Amino acid sequence: MWIRILLTAILIWDLTCGFGFDVYADNMIRIELKRQSLDLNSIRGARIYAKGLSGSSRNFASDNEQIIYLKNYRDVQYFAEIGIGSPPQHFTVVFDTGSSNLWVPSSRCFFSIACYLRSRYKSRLSNTYTKIGKSCKIPFGTGSVHGFFSQDDTKVGGSVIKQQVFTEVTREGYFTFLRARFDGVLGLGFQGTDSKNVTPIWHNMLLQKIVSKSIFSFWLNRDPTSRIAGEILFGGMDWTHFRGQHTYVPVAKSGYWEIETGDLFIGNNSTGLCKGGCPAIVDTGTSFIAGPTTILTQINHAIGAEGIVSSECKYVVSNYGNLMWEHLISGFQPDNVCHRIGLCTYNESSGGSDEPKMESSKSEKLKRNSLCSFCEMAVFWIQVEIRKERSKEIAFQYANQLCEKLPNPGGKSFINCDVFALPHITFTIGNKSFPLSPDQYVIRVEDNLGVRCLSGFTALSVHPRRPLWVLGDAFLRAYHTVFDFGNLQIGFAESA
Repeated sequence: MWIRILLTAILIWDLTCGFGFDVYADNMIRIELKRQSLDLNSIRGARIYAKGLSGSSRNFASDNEQIIYLKNYRDVQYFAEIGIGSPPQHFTVVFDTGSSNLWVPSSRCFFSIACYLRSRYKSRLSNTYTKIGKSCKIPFGTGSVHGFFSQDDTKVGGSVIKQQVFTEVTREGYFTFLRARFDGVLGLGFQGTDSKNVTPIWHNMLLQKIVSKSIFSFWLNRDPTSRIAGEILFGGMDWTHFRGQHTYVPVAKSGYWEIETGDLFIGNNSTGLCKGGCPAIVDTGTSFIAGPTTILTQINHAIGAEGIVSSECKYVVSNYGNLMWEHLISGFQPDNVCHRIGLCTYNESSGGSDEPKMESSKSEKLKRNSLCSFCEMAVFWIQVEIRKERSKEIAFQYANQLCEKLPNPGGKSFINCDVFALPHITFTIGNKSFPLSPDQYVIRVEDNLGVRCLSGFTALSVHPRRPLWVLGDAFLRAYHTVFDFGNLQIGFAESA
């Protein structure tokens, strides 16, 4: 008899595990993601932006400066369906940890062509609609969407969140959303600058006891031929989606799912810029990994990616390289070198300049800022070579080569599809290494010419003292991710 009971128990275990259910978690909401193929037009138009709110100069921006992170959703690849209202009206949305709002097009969106190409919410058809009516604006990389707040029951998976506040969008940016293949966005970020203190949907799941655990987990299927593109689990995690244990790191700032990363390695070589720590936003709503131009240029050089040749960058290395070298080997901090050689100047509020204040045209200021940026990058590159005990000639040669590999801020970098010889790119998170193999950071796109390959890295410059990373889907496909808002931490484990 006991053998029959044991066999029955094993059978139940196999069935539950085989279907991917976490038998230790209850009250979970499971969302199956769908995937669309990326096309070159969308990828070329995808941009990520970041700006500080303090208004301080680029040379003296505070490490605590609040950063507004913006994007235009052109490269979004993963979607799922939700319902709003009773009976539910269905919308395809992006589940986005990089924003906070839930928004969908409104039936009152009359003057935006983009609204007519997708599902629109009709409040008159819902028995559970509650009017709010307060207007709002949601910023994006190339503009904003405008609308007003409403309240209605929202169905996510098999559960209904009662009276969720969301935005009915009445005006959408033409270039931002005309080509979009989704209706709206379901933000999984914190109450922040873009949410107008609206309670996020994942928080309401907890408050209404729809889920019992204050976490959600995110898995992207690395098999492009699979019907299931990925899953989000609210209230738990699926152990069949990862290997080993998660490495947890604290959320560094409220407002975003932002963590601190350490050094980044190209192959076995340290890039050095983030040894002291760099912020990184973990973002399910973008396909690429965005990072500081200084390191992205090194990555481009190492993987043979296309880049932009900058004569200004070469001019700086040629005319100021010797001064940079002398200051660095004399022990000056890299942050001060470009000021000492006259390419970067303090602003008036800093109180640190003894130079006379001079009026200059806008073009002169832009040129000076450009030379300052190239100087700061060149100083860093030369310092990397000094630490490797390379000669001056080799250091200058390397810096000049990097001046030919600057990432294009308005596009993406093509690379050879023969990726086997390319180096691993490794992030340091929580003092552990998280490597990306070439097949994980190379994005393959099909067009009329066949399969073409792009680097999964794109440039994002905030300012040189506060380099920022955005870990998008190119990273998240490799690592199963747990967003733990109860303990304000994020966990990563190798994706299965």
